[in-house]
Amino acid sequence: MRSSSRWWGRPRPSACAKRPPRALPNRRRSGSLSCLSNPAHGPRMSFHKIWLILRSEFWRRVRSKAFVLATLLVPFGAVLLFAAPALFGYLADQTDEQTVAVVDETGRLADSLTATGGEGLTFRPVEAPTDSVRRAVRDGRYDGYLRLPASLLDGTGEATYYSVEGGGLTLRSDLDARVNRVVRRHRLATAGASADVLSIVDSDVGLATRKLSEEEGTTDDSTLAYTAIGYVMAFAIYFAVFFYGQYVMQGVIEEKSSRVVEVIVSSVRPFELLMGKVLGIGAMGLTQMVTWAALATGGMAAIGPVLALFFAPSDLGASPGASPDAMREAAGISVPTIPLDLVVWFILFFVGGFLLYASLFAAVGSAVEQQQDAQNLLLPVMTPLILPILFLIFVIESPNATVSIVTSIIPFFSPILMVLRLAITSVPLWEVATAFVLLVGTFVGMIWVAGRIYRVGILSYGKTPGLREIARWATYR
Repeated sequence: MRSSSRWWGRPRPSACAKRPPRALPNRRRSGSLSCLSNPAHGPRMSFHKIWLILRSEFWRRVRSKAFVLATLLVPFGAVLLFAAPALFGYLADQTDEQTVAVVDETGRLADSLTATGGEGLTFRPVEAPTDSVRRAVRDGRYDGYLRLPASLLDGTGEATYYSVEGGGLTLRSDLDARVNRVVRRHRLATAGASADVLSIVDSDVGLATRKLSEEEGTTDDSTLAYTAIGYVMAFAIYFAVFFYGQYVMQGVIEEKSSRVVEVIVSSVRPFELLMGKVLGIGAMGLTQMVTWAALATGGMAAIGPVLALFFAPSDLGASPGASPDAMREAAGISVPTIPLDLVVWFILFFVGGFLLYASLFAAVGSAVEQQQDAQNLLLPVMTPLILPILFLIFVIESPNATVSIVTSIIPFFSPILMVLRLAITSVPLWEVATAFVLLVGTFVGMIWVAGRIYRVGILSYGKTPGLREIARWATYR
């Protein structure tokens, strides 16, 4: 009696699929790949089967609780990661009052230094022996004491701060700035500088930057903001490729360990299975990142109303009755407009980079039976993924240098470095197009190689192969 059970539109697995090869193909087991000669694995590729596998992988993972929790909790964790230090720093400034005793051996600087006190830092001149001052610090009457030697005025000595707990980097920087200001003013006054000269020395000069537009006008220079955006985009691609690539590898290993793949490959070609799995998980990752981007955009738009709930306009230096946007600007929080072409290129390079590395992760997963065995084979895959991180600072500092241009065009580096360059500088279209074409071409070549490794690896069991043996799998017919 003919069975009506089907797998993606194909009949039940043949008897060949029920008896999969038990070892890697070699000279003694030359027939272990006989199942791959099944007509189902003919030369014609079925895009319909790839679509079915893609849709199955996508919906099976998107509907899982782990996906939903990760999609919601990651933005919440990112907010805590960035907001918690700022909040704690603000609370520390509000509650931490430092009292510093000043032992002035010059006899001229204590009053001037005391006048600079305030904003959580108070100076108290003392005329007591050093032992008594140290005892007062240990007893908690002072947070520390500052010694100003007599040689400080002629430039040969240095001020020294003594404390029990150290005081932290912020206090050290604050003390250094105030002592330098007081000593500089005293030296200038001793040299005969007038009050006008002293006021000029103390004044700060602001610096504004503008960008020349293609027309006659100018625009705001948001280099710092766009550098931060490019940096975030580059690391987003890095972590996404690494995380979702591991997802692909883990899925292949699980299917191979449970022998489910032996049934699947009787109805679809291994290459179709590989493409469907890679594209399905890639679509899941892109969906997750688009969701995060939408939540981040909504969060940035809500900063103004949130500030209005906790602060009065006067607290931020804004006029009474200021709008939420005005309060956000008064707080120094600006939201630059991300160009549409940058978003488009980011998506294209993300997809290309993921497909390139995911195919390699899948090939590694097909060669092993356990997650631990894959670690020894991941070095060739992870090395070109990690190397671009080493060039990030150089590209930020010199985005148009020859090294930056060349490395951003290399296919294994371009998903990270070209996106960073696009964010911080004007990249010629030919460079971006060349990088993307090379990325697509490299993906096509690597997916072909990975597919040939995948078709052998998923039906091979036993000892974990080495890199040389995996390379030979690509030449099997």
